[in-house]
Amino acid sequence: MQRFSKWSILPVLLTVISLFLSACASAAAQPEDLASRPIRVVTTIGMITDIVEQVGGERVEVKGLMGPGIDPHLYKARESDVNKLESADIVFYNGLHLEAQMGKILEQMDKLGTRAVTVTQTIDRAKLFTPPQFQGNYDPHVWFDVQMWMKAVEVVRDTLAEMDPGSAGLYRDNAARYLAELEALDQYAREQIQRIPPENRVLITAHDAFNYFGHAYGVDVIGLQGISTESEASTADVQALANLIAERRIPALFVESSVPRRNVEAVQAAVRAQGFEVKIGGQLYSDAMGDPGTPEGTYIGMVRHNVDTIVQALLGE
Repeated sequence: MQRFSKWSILPVLLTVISLFLSACASAAAQPEDLASRPIRVVTTIGMITDIVEQVGGERVEVKGLMGPGIDPHLYKARESDVNKLESADIVFYNGLHLEAQMGKILEQMDKLGTRAVTVTQTIDRAKLFTPPQFQGNYDPHVWFDVQMWMKAVEVVRDTLAEMDPGSAGLYRDNAARYLAELEALDQYAREQIQRIPPENRVLITAHDAFNYFGHAYGVDVIGLQGISTESEASTADVQALANLIAERRIPALFVESSVPRRNVEAVQAAVRAQGFEVKIGGQLYSDAMGDPGTPEGTYIGMVRHNVDTIVQALLGE
């Protein structure tokens, strides 16, 4: 999955960051330095950005690298990202090879003097999926199990408290409030999915991003592409999925905000050729959240949108 040989910007980026850090006494901010200013945080995906904002509050200044509609599997650092990375006190990223094209850079940040933390580090590896097609790596889409994603909140809380002990109480209070909201979100998802008749609890999407969602909430998940969008769907893949939909009379399939919809539309056309009409039940947010300022621009709003969209489509509402 990882194509580091194509990562042509890596030597330049590492050199720029190294020179910047050499010009500074130390890139790692000391607690006394942070007392007079916010912690400068860089995040990769929007779901992590949201955690840091929720937990850090006014004590953090967050810059996210990947906004709405951005596919983290394919994302490559831009020149503007260099400035963000070199000025950060800390970088939070998902890990588990989600940020495939940036993996080497993120792994090198610690060596260059800037702390980089994977928010998935405390998740029990026994609970992670390792699908055969993912070449022995873990499925990185852990945020679709809300209970599992709560572990990421705890990592952010503990890391910020360690960096900035003077505000540790603030981080603990903010995290406690947010974790309670996530508990309610998890319960909401379970209750809503239960409304769908068991035989209709089938979620078909562009790529295999929803396996943790399916396992947590009792939904059969089928993705046209693999776990990473670097893989390509073949004509045989499209036809096989169309056969399954027509045979099982599945009422809807879904497009994703960060993945082109052409493959899903090809499946829809192949199903129609078999005399059955499957509708596109709506757009789901998978690897990226919605626009800032909208409900879907937050993690909670994104999950609620997905749950509501899935339930309404599979119930025929």
